[in-house]
Amino acid sequence: MSYTTIQLEERAHYSIISLHRPDKLNALNATLLQELHKAIMICQDSKECKAIIITGTGIKAFAAGADIAQLHQQNKESGYIFAREGQDVFTAIEQCNKPVIAAVNGFALGGGCELAMACHIRFASSTAKFGQPEVNLGIIPGYGGTQRLTLLVGPAKSAELILTGAIISAEQALSIGLVNSVHSPEELMPYAIDCAEIIASKAPLAITASLKSIRASIELNASDGMEFEAKSFAETCGTSDFKEGTLAFLEKRSANFTGN
Repeated sequence: MSYTTIQLEERAHYSIISLHRPDKLNALNATLLQELHKAIMICQDSKECKAIIITGTGIKAFAAGADIAQLHQQNKESGYIFAREGQDVFTAIEQCNKPVIAAVNGFALGGGCELAMACHIRFASSTAKFGQPEVNLGIIPGYGGTQRLTLLVGPAKSAELILTGAIISAEQALSIGLVNSVHSPEELMPYAIDCAEIIASKAPLAITASLKSIRASIELNASDGMEFEAKSFAETCGTSDFKEGTLAFLEKRSANFTGN
């Protein structure tokens, strides 16, 4: 499949999706969101793909936000559709059965920050900048920013960032738990790839079950979350990969996982 606003590189055990509107600092327009959604679905359905990395073309921006020209055209009625369409794409990323890693290589503002937060793991370049500056445009975050930022950094810090529209450095993002780690621009992608390759070497069904159980900790109360985990644990105990993994441990060899 050909794309105009993203690039999809399918490697042996993982895929890299690069946002590709370099002249617009990879700003998110309707076409990009549609193509990103399609690429995520292709990766999710691929038996070969075990992990996904999302990054931005160039060194200046991961995604500088929504395309302001398209945003300016919205009104009260169309704004709801605009927000929900973006939310649907980011929810598909968040609920993907393959781990999605954000390699944030520059500006991640507005919708770009919301995209990063929808990913399961976030690595940042030391030059990355994060923020939800929507109040400067007379609006609020609409692609899940008020919800995910609050879950990640707590309501007080979320309120500070959203209400002031502050833009913070990668090190500040690390200090509040918005990103997992910070790397030099040269080391960012190699680090993200190493993580993807490590994940790809693990039992695929266990990876998917882990993602779903982590998500359940957010969506369910503590008791129901524990029940979800116990049932998911039981399901993995019935897999061939479980038998292989435990036998390989006992035999002191590397496991050969098949996803069954």
